[in-house]
Amino acid sequence: MYAFLFFLNFLLVYTVFAVYAERKISAFIQDRYGPMETGYYGLLQTVADLLKLIQKEDIVPLKADRKLFKPAPVIIFTAVFAGFAVLPLTSGFSGSSAQIGIFYLLAIVSLDVVGILMAGWGSNSKYALWGAMRSVAQIISYEIPLGLMVVCVVLIAQTLNLQEITYQQGIWWGHQKAEAANYLFGIKALGIETTHIGGVLTWNIMRSPLLLIGFVIFFIASLAESNRAPFDIPEAESELVAGFHVEYSGFRWSMIMLAEYGMMLLVAFLASILFLGGWNSPFPNIGGVRLAEWTSGIPGTWPGHLWGVFWMISKALFLVAVQMWIRWTYPRLRLDQLMSLSWKYLTPASILLVLLCAVWRLLML
Repeated sequence: MYAFLFFLNFLLVYTVFAVYAERKISAFIQDRYGPMETGYYGLLQTVADLLKLIQKEDIVPLKADRKLFKPAPVIIFTAVFAGFAVLPLTSGFSGSSAQIGIFYLLAIVSLDVVGILMAGWGSNSKYALWGAMRSVAQIISYEIPLGLMVVCVVLIAQTLNLQEITYQQGIWWGHQKAEAANYLFGIKALGIETTHIGGVLTWNIMRSPLLLIGFVIFFIASLAESNRAPFDIPEAESELVAGFHVEYSGFRWSMIMLAEYGMMLLVAFLASILFLGGWNSPFPNIGGVRLAEWTSGIPGTWPGHLWGVFWMISKALFLVAVQMWIRWTYPRLRLDQLMSLSWKYLTPASILLVLLCAVWRLLML
């Protein structure tokens, strides 16, 4: 219950500031000011927009299928928000602590496709239907390389528990009750024992160099999963006005936007957990200078919780900022280019990487 309330409130506050940050980042890239009038440096602009959206009329097109049209935004948001249930925010705050956390997360998040298809079909609009079909095709296509990159991490970590994967990427792994094989294996970066050094040397991208390539593929696929540029074909305003949500207004439209920003944050959290150490500190122990211990805190203590929250949220917000930077830097891909990238390049590379990670795991044992 506490995890539910925390993530709900955090998601709402994050979205308000993320929208403002995206406006400022895009303005900086395009050499302009961005919002400046409402509040100090435009800080209240997003709040004003939110109040306006809440007060707007909830318009349902006359010929729309109301049974599909009205619940679609709720399904989209619920599918995304449910994914936060298994995220380990700190060593002692891990949501549901499900042993198959990754499996659950990938399964539940994929259900947003149902909501998107309902929104496009139920709108009874060609623009909305085309946007929905594009979005469904894109999400299903890029779920394959994204899922295979998750399989790579599972092969290295030998667990589906996100909290255990996070523990393996820090100095406190030896304190956990793990399988004997894993405990004896310890944490190795390029074959060198780094369990007691901690920091970035114990992150998965260092434990196996193959996962550094996996992180790049995962990040590209996550952009497509979130419908973010250069993969925003489903919402191409020059062709489809706004894509599958073109007929929505007011609060229902804001729920779809909240789901999009929530998906950005969710994939950023997941990337941080799988590849970048999760709530573990990036600083290693160097001789008597125990940076990893000082900036991690002992698991289960308040300093440990505070450091964990700080590192976890910092990594996730950094990746969200990179997503925004990419959106306002690179041009939109054509539909054929988008599908070609997934099926001709990322998917074969992902399959090969799964095989190589399995071999790497055997060699490291």
